[in-house]
Amino acid sequence: MTMPALLFAAGRGTRMAPLTDTQPKSLIEVAGKPLFDHAFDFVAEAACSPIVVNTHHFAEMMHAHLRGRAIRFSDETDYLRETGGGLRHARPLLSDGPIVTMNTDAVWQGPNPVQLLLDHWKPDMQCLLLLIARNNVHGHLGPGDFDCDENGRLRRGKEMIYSGAQIIRADLASEVPDEVFSMNVIWNRLIAENQLHGVTYPGNWCDVGQPESIPIAEAMLNV
Repeated sequence: MTMPALLFAAGRGTRMAPLTDTQPKSLIEVAGKPLFDHAFDFVAEAACSPIVVNTHHFAEMMHAHLRGRAIRFSDETDYLRETGGGLRHARPLLSDGPIVTMNTDAVWQGPNPVQLLLDHWKPDMQCLLLLIARNNVHGHLGPGDFDCDENGRLRRGKEMIYSGAQIIRADLASEVPDEVFSMNVIWNRLIAENQLHGVTYPGNWCDVGQPESIPIAEAMLNV
């Protein structure tokens, strides 16, 4: 199974300053490779098509970096729409069915997270989040996001951390009337309907959201 993918690369990366004063966060290198490419390689290896990237901060640098790759761009240079709004804005470039979305500010050690999502997706699902158990998280000091029951259904809690990767039916974003909104708006509705699912990643994961996270990520990758 394969499906379209949307890579979120539009954020200003304010927590990554001063590194993001001259470049987008997605082009900051970890283990000798831009953060964006860590994510892109997973969706490419999983044969996702088309691959869409949203851009805002230093958009021209992202375009230059990706020149020659089979990528469609969702332009948010006018204003940022957050994750849910970004999906809604990119929908004409994707499809109405299920798509992969992935943040581009984390690194992974283990199996391909996109392929894991594809392997666990079922046609009757609305949304499937990839979660990380606390003992497999590196460099993330915040609280957890979800608890997961024995059937893989999610509710708000502190047991598991959202990895930034999911499969979601793209048409769900168009059911929200706002142009700027977080993915949480969709998730909260699905939780109320008992329709938000999750699967746990078996490897290690590091959120690279600030400069001090870079050496932590590289240590995790054994660089």
